[in-house]
Amino acid sequence: MKEIAELNFPENVRYSESHEWIEAAGETARLGITDYAQDQLGDIVFVELPDVGETFEKGAEFGTVESVKAVSELYMPVSGEIVAINEALEDAPELVNNTPYSDGWMIEVKLDDSSEMNALMDKDAYLSTLKG
Repeated sequence: MKEIAELNFPENVRYSESHEWIEAAGETARLGITDYAQDQLGDIVFVELPDVGETFEKGAEFGTVESVKAVSELYMPVSGEIVAINEALEDAPELVNNTPYSDGWMIEVKLDDSSEMNALMDKDAYLSTLKG
């Protein structure tokens, strides 16, 4: 595992306590797990994602990530409807390890309430929680 200083934490995304990142673009947002989360999990071998059209409330489980170490649940940082999933992860789940904020994104959601983004952490707040 890497030191926190060696990991990537973009400024343009928001972070949840359960280690998901989310980047809004208008009424939709793309999300995945943070560099910290993928580093803690180790080599990711499978990603289970919901179907397009499903809706989830903030905090609800929307899928799982399986690594060589464990299976971890994925939680919605906001409420919304799934409008796209990253189908590339079916054949290449390691994209989450290699590029969690770009090629390793997981889902896109149509936001029910964009103000929910305000309750999520910025980079500095997230780093502060990781450092304890």
